[in-house]
Amino acid sequence: MASKNHLHLQLLYLALLFFILGVCEATSRTALEDASMYERHQQWMVQFGRVYKDTNERQKRFQIFKQNVARIDSFNAANNKPYKLGVNQFADLTNQEFTASRNGFKGHMCSNTATTFKYENATALPSTVDWRKKGAVTPIKDQGQCGCCWAFSAMAAVEGVTKLTTGNLISLSEQELVDCDTKGKDQGCEGGLMDDAFQFIEKNKGLTTESIYPYKGVDGTCNTNEEANHVAKINGFEDVPANSEDALQKAYWNERRITYDGNQFVEQEGNYR
Repeated sequence: MASKNHLHLQLLYLALLFFILGVCEATSRTALEDASMYERHQQWMVQFGRVYKDTNERQKRFQIFKQNVARIDSFNAANNKPYKLGVNQFADLTNQEFTASRNGFKGHMCSNTATTFKYENATALPSTVDWRKKGAVTPIKDQGQCGCCWAFSAMAAVEGVTKLTTGNLISLSEQELVDCDTKGKDQGCEGGLMDDAFQFIEKNKGLTTESIYPYKGVDGTCNTNEEANHVAKINGFEDVPANSEDALQKAYWNERRITYDGNQFVEQEGNYR
């Protein structure tokens, strides 16, 4: 009987030993992973010049960075999309923080029953089109901390149309919209609407270039001398019927340039590269 009890104790000790060893191994592995992630965070901070106000803020941002990097690595490892995500300058922000600081689009209710659509009867549409290859897209721009995505979206459309109608690809001034288009819903870094931007461009009879009226990323006073030199204009615009991929395809092919609300894209893929 004593021998059997002794054997039970030995088995219990062995089980406990294996459990402790397993916990230690898991803890060690987690510690190594955290150390590796901490090093990545350190390198990322140097790369993007990130400085935190105190230790608590740094720890908070590290945890967010860690979660975002894990999501990015998992997404890329799945390899089931035609694009990759990258650890960019926004990697220590939550989706909510990123959206709040970048997305100033003042959305409006879209009608599901548009009364008119210019290209309703368009046919023989190509399955794909890349306007970058046709030279109708300017290089990537960075709006910074200013919530004027509406201005960048509207300006990209006008740049593309200008290229395809005149043959000249010109980088136009978002700052002109930020500073000068302020009498309606458009309120600079506080947000705006692309339709109102188009209305301003029509009424203003054009826009100037980014080189003449450079982007500063903050609200400013309209510089009438700089904005007076118009190099591009539009004669009208039209909303594409909501919830229709067919209408979107027709508009994209025939009109060359469209604007869109990037909120859903930003919220899901803030680290797209």
